[in-house]
Amino acid sequence: MPAAQDISEEEVKLRYITPAITETAGWNRDTQVRMEYQFTDGMVLVRDGVATRGKQKKADYLLSYHDIPLAIVEAKRLSCSVGEGMQQALEYAAILDVPFVYSSNGEGFLEHDRFAERDAERELGLGEFPSPEVLWRRYCEAKGLSSDEVRMISVPYFYEVGGARPRYYQEIAINRTVEAVATGVYPGGRDRRVLLVMATGTGKTFTAFQIIHRLREAGLARRVLYLADRNILIDQTMAGDFKPFSRVMTKVSGKVMDSAFEVYMSLYQQQVAESEEDDTYREFSPEFFDLIIVDECHRGSARDDSNWRRILEYFSGAVQVGMTATPKETEEVSNIDYFGEPLYVYSLKQGIEDGFLAPYKVIRVHLDKDLYGWRPGAGRVDVYGNEIEDREFGQHDFDRELVIDARTQVVAERIWEYLESTDRYAKTIVFCESVDHAARMRQALVNVIGREASENYRYVMQITGDNAVGKRELMNFADVGSQFPVIATTSDLLTTGVNCKTCKVIVIDKNIGSLSEFKQILGRGTRLYPKMDKMFFTLLDFRDASRLFADPDFMGEPISVFEGDGVPREVRGKNGDEVVSGDRVRRYRVNDVDVQIVSEQVQYYDAGGKLTTESFTDFTRKTVRGKFATLDAFLERWNSAEKREVISGELELQGVFLERLRELAGSPDMDDFDLLCHVAFDARPLTKADRVRNVRRRGYLDRYSGVARRVLEVLLEKYMHEGDAEFVDVRVLRYPEILPLGSPQQIIRLFGGRDAFLDVLSGLRREVYSSEV
Repeated sequence: MPAAQDISEEEVKLRYITPAITETAGWNRDTQVRMEYQFTDGMVLVRDGVATRGKQKKADYLLSYHDIPLAIVEAKRLSCSVGEGMQQALEYAAILDVPFVYSSNGEGFLEHDRFAERDAERELGLGEFPSPEVLWRRYCEAKGLSSDEVRMISVPYFYEVGGARPRYYQEIAINRTVEAVATGVYPGGRDRRVLLVMATGTGKTFTAFQIIHRLREAGLARRVLYLADRNILIDQTMAGDFKPFSRVMTKVSGKVMDSAFEVYMSLYQQQVAESEEDDTYREFSPEFFDLIIVDECHRGSARDDSNWRRILEYFSGAVQVGMTATPKETEEVSNIDYFGEPLYVYSLKQGIEDGFLAPYKVIRVHLDKDLYGWRPGAGRVDVYGNEIEDREFGQHDFDRELVIDARTQVVAERIWEYLESTDRYAKTIVFCESVDHAARMRQALVNVIGREASENYRYVMQITGDNAVGKRELMNFADVGSQFPVIATTSDLLTTGVNCKTCKVIVIDKNIGSLSEFKQILGRGTRLYPKMDKMFFTLLDFRDASRLFADPDFMGEPISVFEGDGVPREVRGKNGDEVVSGDRVRRYRVNDVDVQIVSEQVQYYDAGGKLTTESFTDFTRKTVRGKFATLDAFLERWNSAEKREVISGELELQGVFLERLRELAGSPDMDDFDLLCHVAFDARPLTKADRVRNVRRRGYLDRYSGVARRVLEVLLEKYMHEGDAEFVDVRVLRYPEILPLGSPQQIIRLFGGRDAFLDVLSGLRREVYSSEV
């Protein structure tokens, strides 16, 4: 048996831990054990338009019983203590909502019971790992589950060959909801009401599908009503995640409610009428539905005086699950007041950090009239001959009370300038102040773009509630296989719910009224789609909406501030589209006012969830100095690393790309070491040729003669021409340039043996990277 320090973590798992879990304890390796369980994809890091993945989170073992994760096991090499991996395992267990936590070095196990209030940890022998039945019994006893409740929560997920398996956060949301319904224990004292908060793009409809499936299979919900407020949300859901329900599912059409089905998909608006007695849902008894899923419940259903709430109150005996990305909590509107505290929250910040959501690059564009305002002066008339009110108009007035044609033109030109410089066919949503503004923006873009827009009329489309042609293109815009439309101008129709995975550019040219609205708009771009190179999205902000990134609640948990007596602010038609009732405010329009871009600011989402304004070189300097406080510390690590790629790889995981840095520095002859020293520590840049000359000047080669000296000269020449200073292994003696000088064995003898030769290589490396000139 090898010495303890020679047995790696992988060998420990293979020889000791896996047999202890699967053979001795009886966990089924195929159905109950997930080894190397990668539960995050690694945060996408973006700088200067280049994206890479950060480090993934991965548990050595995840053990599940009846599809419920019960235990995590973290392994360490044999030379470590048995509890060396416990802190890491506890961190992962908290994320994954796993109750039993284990660390092992192959000699035994340290167990941590997260249910225990005292004496949570104990050591176990290698053959004492608990069986699946033992851990399941401990889990059920700790939860106080009856035999019927155990049966109901044990129903498996819906699986199909090649289909998606729930991600870890979806599993938590599903399992907690099923358990709440099975036990009748709901958060916040709201009987039969559940609120799930999940960021846009994290799979709310897939989560809803699995909840419905498991509750139906458990006998807890036979008939289900799924409510949304837009046709496209219903259509996408039925054609996508809910497709397995096709035989028992129907979309409510008009005022007809057919009792022959089990899963009903409906718009809120189709269910309510002017008079409560005429409401469509009253065709069914209050006991007809067992479960109601309320999609995007941050909107009308949260209002105390909303007609839509009538549906929920009529079927008050049903379990009601509210799902939202942005819970609305104001003095007038509250989800928490109705549904209770969230049963689970998976935030935008978590989604980005886990690598399941796309981060963003923000370009803040400042226009002179927005910053300084515009005053018409007394007696000024607009293009319609109307005398303009003599006051100062500001950013919040533009396209609402005052239209400046030049402003629309400048915004359109900047949008197209960005697309031309990046990707002319990047799916782009332009959020405008009104339907009228969306129409004018479409026209301005068509005129600015020229050829692409003239070759295909669908290149730019106005997609608003009043535009039938545009609405028909909504599904094509969201379809990853459809190239057109490329640009959609809208006022409100695309704010929420539309699943456009390939949307790479979000343009804000409207005044944002709330943090909730801002987050919903951002949600149109947060979906990742690597197949089409969608790793991040760009926010072009013309209305200073980016100020809301600094709101402390932007990444925070929802807190109820509801005071009641709310007034509905959103009105939708029976088909779920925005209602257009003409101009409520007279708009002035001028076409002889100049507008200029006065400044721009480019910001990136950093690893801490904040926007940072810095160049790529500034970012590199901060990152390298964060890992190595001084140049000497960096030099020591560089010379001790077995491979240069070790350090380069670590930096790439944090978003430092050396090739991109070399392009910006304009120094192709500088190797990675000098590049980083120059950028991070302001060291004088040296080329590879400079470093070779310094080695010769210091006389390092004079210690050797004959073939030995020639071998070292060949290595220096190879470094100078190829940038390879990895003098750490006897394999360098197999270089084609060295083989004619003698066999590896002969050359090693010239240096006094293998160890002596390795010392010479280490010394040569130190000489190459010496700070002495």
